[in-house]
Amino acid sequence: MYKIMIADDEGIVIEALKFIIEKSIEEPCMIESAKTGRQVIELSERFRPDIAFMDIQMPGISGIKAMQEIRRSNRDIIFIVISAYEKFDYAKDAIRLGVLEYLNKPIVKDRVVDVLHKAIAQVEGNRRKRQNELEIQEKLETVIPIIENGMIYSVLFQEELAEERENYCNLLGLKERYGYMIVICFGDSSQRGRLTNAIGSSVKAQPVYGNLREVVKEYTGGIVGAMMGNHIIAFVPKEKAGDEYEERIAVIDRMREMIRRMKTHVGVEFRVGIGGNRDINHLPESYQEAMEALRISDGSVAHVEDLPIGCRYEQDYPIDTEKQLFAAVENGDRNTAVEAANAFFKWMLENAGDGEEDIRLKVLEFVMWAEKIAYESGGMTYRFRARHTYLDEVLGAQSMEQLRQWFEEKIGLSSDNVRARKKESAHDIIDRAKQYIEEHYRSVSLNSISRDMNISPYYFSKLFKEKTGDNFIDYITDYKIAKAKEQIKENKKSMKEICVEIGYANPNYFSYIFKKKVGVTPTEYREGLEL
Repeated sequence: MYKIMIADDEGIVIEALKFIIEKSIEEPCMIESAKTGRQVIELSERFRPDIAFMDIQMPGISGIKAMQEIRRSNRDIIFIVISAYEKFDYAKDAIRLGVLEYLNKPIVKDRVVDVLHKAIAQVEGNRRKRQNELEIQEKLETVIPIIENGMIYSVLFQEELAEERENYCNLLGLKERYGYMIVICFGDSSQRGRLTNAIGSSVKAQPVYGNLREVVKEYTGGIVGAMMGNHIIAFVPKEKAGDEYEERIAVIDRMREMIRRMKTHVGVEFRVGIGGNRDINHLPESYQEAMEALRISDGSVAHVEDLPIGCRYEQDYPIDTEKQLFAAVENGDRNTAVEAANAFFKWMLENAGDGEEDIRLKVLEFVMWAEKIAYESGGMTYRFRARHTYLDEVLGAQSMEQLRQWFEEKIGLSSDNVRARKKESAHDIIDRAKQYIEEHYRSVSLNSISRDMNISPYYFSKLFKEKTGDNFIDYITDYKIAKAKEQIKENKKSMKEICVEIGYANPNYFSYIFKKKVGVTPTEYREGLEL
């Protein structure tokens, strides 16, 4: 169905156009008309036409003015101008309004029909485009919550996978590098800051989770995860670090209003915990702060900055550099750890150059902490007296440069020890695995060897590929074929006996695998040896 509007102050023109349209197109259409500019605008608002034949000169409001007004409320309407005047008089305004064609009076039937078909084709194109947009939007409405939940999941359970969080940010179009976590929990009633009947309330909330999610997005503008028990967790992105007082108060007020709205969807009590604004790679800390805020506060909304939680740092303290340093040590990344250590040392010189004792103490503190990480990672063997010289070395440094070099050396050593231990651990597993294969190659499987190594099949398969360059199955197959070739060269057993000997129950399958790997069948291989 197409809606066509005719705007002309001459009744005979209106009737002529109606006749041509009704007789010339097969598609069903509705046709309405008006004779003045004001009537045309009013008719357009009520009728919402797809196509409009517009006379330029009409009583009152001109056709150009009427089109300008109509275009504001109907951006997809297709205008066809009809006039007794030459089109160049109005060409500039018509082009600006997106007029499809310009018809001169007296109107010619064939010309009207051609233009009308062109307009109908454009209407259909617009409709298909709109349909595609709606289909894409519908798919996004399904996919985006899944991606958002993946983002929240990566924060909660995979703290070290910064690359994965970065991928989620790209998929969601997030440009902000900071943000904070909020945790919303709910229950039947609040008793001393604790919500009761977590399971029952989560059952009540599940059917209306979609509504709750929309409310959370409306008030936070953030990324919202799936409902986990009686919790909903969200990430609110920010462009810069820090929690300004006024902004923090505004957030608390919005959260209070949000939980009032949420209570209208499900008859339970809500509480909200808000974590600190962190770098995107430190969101797990913000989540822990939000949970701790809920734990120690008995209010409906609790912000970590209002509570005695965690360590507070003086203004301009390079906490991000400190975190980067210890994260690098934990990952065995010597270059990054040393770079961060030097950056922190530079900050100390610039901000506390007159407090050498404080700098020496901080250096000793950082080195001791880095070595603790190495000990706990299995990279170093703890010996009680191993560091008995440290205090003398720190206090005896003749200059800040000498102290810096000692600092760099110790941080680098801790990183090296972590990295070395990780490599040794991986190589030890692969060496043990190869020994196991030699002893059990006839019946070895991914599950059996993983169980013997005491690690999951997925992790073992991944580690084996990284360290040997071969897939586990290919490695076993190659090993069996090598054993088969040894047996064939001895020429003491039949092919069937060799097949069973290396762990294949089906001789045909053994022959197929052998040819695939060697290029000839086992029999052909033996014959080639005898030549």
